[in-house]
Amino acid sequence: MKIGKLRYCIGGLVGLPMVLAAQNPIVQTMYTADPAPMVYDGKLFLYTSHDEDASTWFVMNEWKLYSTTDMVNWTDHGAVLSYETFSWAKGDAWAMQCVERDGKFYAYVPVTMKSGGGAIGVAVADSPYGPFHDPLGKPLAQSKRGDIDPTVFIDDDGQAYLYWGNPFCYYVKLNEDMISYSGEIMELPHIEDYQEGPWFYKRNGHYYLAFASTCCPEGIGYAMSKNPLGPWEYKGHIMDHTPRTRGNHPGIIDYKGKSYCFGQNYDIFRLETSRHAERRSVSVAEMEYNPNGTIRMLPYFHECKLEQIEKFNPYRKVEAETMAWGFGLKTTPKNIWSHERWNQLVTSIDDGEYLMVKGVDFGKAKTFKVSASAHLYGGILEIHIDQKDGPCVGTVNISHTKSELREFTTSVVNLNGVHDLYFVFKGGKELKKNLFMLDWWAFE
Repeated sequence: MKIGKLRYCIGGLVGLPMVLAAQNPIVQTMYTADPAPMVYDGKLFLYTSHDEDASTWFVMNEWKLYSTTDMVNWTDHGAVLSYETFSWAKGDAWAMQCVERDGKFYAYVPVTMKSGGGAIGVAVADSPYGPFHDPLGKPLAQSKRGDIDPTVFIDDDGQAYLYWGNPFCYYVKLNEDMISYSGEIMELPHIEDYQEGPWFYKRNGHYYLAFASTCCPEGIGYAMSKNPLGPWEYKGHIMDHTPRTRGNHPGIIDYKGKSYCFGQNYDIFRLETSRHAERRSVSVAEMEYNPNGTIRMLPYFHECKLEQIEKFNPYRKVEAETMAWGFGLKTTPKNIWSHERWNQLVTSIDDGEYLMVKGVDFGKAKTFKVSASAHLYGGILEIHIDQKDGPCVGTVNISHTKSELREFTTSVVNLNGVHDLYFVFKGGKELKKNLFMLDWWAFE
């Protein structure tokens, strides 16, 4: 099932394209949930769970990865981990978090065991893109009561902590190897309005535990402490309970001098129907702190500020799965056997759809090149700036390629300065759907 065509924005912006609402939700090509941001090597990586397109309940089989350097244009790296990574698991790839330590990447995940019940597992990789493997062959931790939503934090002294749980919150002190722990599993005294989805971090000497607040609908609450193990003092909401989203799940991080709060909602699904199903989408907002370390409350995501923090460079090979908006499109792995198994193709390209890249610094571009394949008749890629029906500066006729990826080149005119870039797709008489697939593009 394909996520449908762009219609109109909800939440009071009737008649305005949803793309005007600061590119939230940040992924439109599939359903994403449970955002877990991580900064590494100057890039912000975002791990998410993934609701299947036809799911009505929590049908989730794998974890996805996206990345950005400007907070508005995101590159899709596909599925980097699955519950099938764990031989002892039978399903339910729910909220995870990944952290780096000494050049290794540790993904903490909740899964349902073949023997019944849930548990927290850990997988390890040499790269944030994977591949991840299970070093234990068994669960890392299990309380036997609501073992979901792990969050992990490595303190300044090197001690790592793992929190998790719904509706109870548990914690352990991880050992230096990050795949074992010392002492017993401890239950945290109940924090007011705590439901699930804890997110543990430290900033300017303050420890924070953000969480999805009591269902339903869930908001994002938080508590603060002077100690990594508490006691925790409830401080209120980062985002209040709202019927505009039934569930929420925080992921909070500082990046390039700004603070960001990730969460989730049903806004992409709401473009299609008013009924409820567990098909969620991740959104993000800039977040601010008060001088005493408390957090300024955010409105709902559509009313939040989200600015592009650096211009986008088009003079390089840009993966086509990099976009600020691409509703109606899909992505698929280019080659799952490649060492770059995270590389994706943009697919399900239909007549009238478009892909948008925000804040592109063109300088004075003269030529456009794209790598694409067309199984049948192909179609046309029009290059527009500033809006979907803005000035057309170039056109590429992508013809039949016998399923092979080929390069197509065209000249561009009157293209200079900084603009939002729109690739608008057009079919012919013979074909209106599945026109072609895109691999990468570049300006010269």
